[in-house]
Amino acid sequence: MKKLHLLLIKSFIGPFLLTFIITVFLLLMQFLWKYIDDLVGKGLEFNNIAELLFYASARFVPIALPMSILLSSVLVFGRLGEQYELTALKSAGISLFKIMTPCLFLSLFLAGGSYMFSNYIMPIANLENATKIYEIQKKKPTINIKEGVFYDDINDFYIKVGEKSENGNKLKDILIYNKTNSFENNHVITAKEGIMQLTNDEKFLEIILFDGHSYLEVIDRNSNNNEFRRTSFKKNLVRINLEILNTSVNPDDLYKGHYAMLNNFQLSNTIDSLLELNLIKTQTFKNRIINEYFIEKDTSNNLNIKEKKILNINFVKQKYNIAINQVRSLKSIVRSKKNNINYKTLIIARHQIEWHRKISLAVACIIFFLIGAPLGSIIRKGGFGIPVLISTLFFVCYHIINMIGEKSARELTLKPYEGMWLANIICIPIAIILILKAKNNIQIIDLTRLRLFLNRIIYFKRK
Repeated sequence: MKKLHLLLIKSFIGPFLLTFIITVFLLLMQFLWKYIDDLVGKGLEFNNIAELLFYASARFVPIALPMSILLSSVLVFGRLGEQYELTALKSAGISLFKIMTPCLFLSLFLAGGSYMFSNYIMPIANLENATKIYEIQKKKPTINIKEGVFYDDINDFYIKVGEKSENGNKLKDILIYNKTNSFENNHVITAKEGIMQLTNDEKFLEIILFDGHSYLEVIDRNSNNNEFRRTSFKKNLVRINLEILNTSVNPDDLYKGHYAMLNNFQLSNTIDSLLELNLIKTQTFKNRIINEYFIEKDTSNNLNIKEKKILNINFVKQKYNIAINQVRSLKSIVRSKKNNINYKTLIIARHQIEWHRKISLAVACIIFFLIGAPLGSIIRKGGFGIPVLISTLFFVCYHIINMIGEKSARELTLKPYEGMWLANIICIPIAIILILKAKNNIQIIDLTRLRLFLNRIIYFKRK
């Protein structure tokens, strides 16, 4: 290895490790603030908290790596430019790309390590982290239902609420999927309002529902003709067994099938299975509706039916009301099934988002180096002043775009691969432009002229 390569790598590793530790620490503090309510007042020992933070820090490693690579590359090449070492190397006939080569290979190695870590280490760490959080929350049996999010920590039940009071007892816009007795989400309960409370022995969760509907599909295994039932109620009681919160349950079994606990091979298999299952259920429901409510062929002309006069208008009204009720029932059933399909589509999208996240963050390591190295050679500033400011601003913009893309993918506004690769796609042209400008020694902004312009503005304001 050339001395130049060794010098660049040594200069790169120091800032990289420091930035990496600081970034992980800041993200860890954000995580700690999120779960502060679950940690305070539980009498936790230090080793329990330390173990929780250790596993939680694993999820921030793939995010911290691009930021660390960006800042390190800006610092290294900014220092080379500030001390005119970069100019001397170019004068000696060494191109900018050759100067970047050792750090580029190091970034490629870190990108590969990021993917391997995300694919094999992080799922295990996420499982351990979820288990620790579960055990901490279990110390005081509370049901942490959040607004607008499905709560699925109780076996056979998925609960979603639109609004929740401050004490968590009063609920609005309630949606419950009941999977007990192998219903497979075929029993859906909706209500405008409800009250949630624990029984005195804390073994059951009671949800008192007001002004709602119950939709039930009774599956007949011996026939394809399944029965749909729609029931309206003014008041209804749903009692849920909380054995899932007992110490006898292995927490690992609760989360090991979650998309955040799977590697890409497992995610691919799960996505294929969910897509196939969703397609089969959709087609089965469509065929069932067509067979039960639609007539395929007009056979009225082939029948010899004697005309009969209608003597009683009430008979017509009765048939009309029956038809209207059937249409309303069918509308409710279709709406319920549509919500069910949309929910499963969201679950599939979450799996696809996780699959793309592991790869996109690894690729971001390479892109950020290709941005940071030419950017540092252009600004020609070392130290932790301007490089830190520029790197932080750039990473914040990247992170905001990445969050917007992920949110759009979660809401199905964008396809999962579009949302998760949006930030990288935007950064690639920026990297190409910076490399070309650095190669030709073209400054993005003339700092001297900018400083003079700002001084003139300040001078005129003082006058």
